[in-house]
Amino acid sequence: MRQKNHNSLILNKIFFTAFILIFFDQALKFWVKTNMFLGQEFIIYDWFIIHFAENNGMAFGFEFGGRAGKYFLTIFRIVIVTLGIKYLYTITKKGFDSGALISIGLILGGAIGNIIDSCFYGLIFNDSYNNVASFLPQEGGYESFMHGRVVDMFYFPIINTHIFDYHFVFFRPVFNLADAGISVGIVLLLLFYRNLFD
Repeated sequence: MRQKNHNSLILNKIFFTAFILIFFDQALKFWVKTNMFLGQEFIIYDWFIIHFAENNGMAFGFEFGGRAGKYFLTIFRIVIVTLGIKYLYTITKKGFDSGALISIGLILGGAIGNIIDSCFYGLIFNDSYNNVASFLPQEGGYESFMHGRVVDMFYFPIINTHIFDYHFVFFRPVFNLADAGISVGIVLLLLFYRNLFD
């Protein structure tokens, strides 16, 4: 009984972290879609900009192989998340501390957050080109199932300068909370918890 309670506590920490990330990720994306048009931006500070972008592919705006690639990428994400959840049930027997569990939850939540965009945003929103999108528009969404575009909004050009004739920007990619969750979770696992997966 004690082992069962311990396993449940581990899974609860992972899934609770994932749920919190998914909730805030989707709330922010929903706000951006229904309040901004594509390309619009709000400058919070010189290096902190809310910039509405959408992408068809992977994290940080990378793309992969057109419509067929979009199907493949979305199905691949779903398979990986499904296998990941199945794997979680096998690692509950190990002595993971809270930091490792939160890291795993961030990766899981980030992956699910972007899957939701890919699978459903094309169905539930109309297009954002020169237009603030509507939720569940009468005319239908802008794409079919699994062809939705992932909503990005964080742009941090920490260094934005010219070196001779070259315009140098660091950090150039526009990303979302889901991308950040995946990245932070992976970095934490690699830095502090690699030994737990031996």
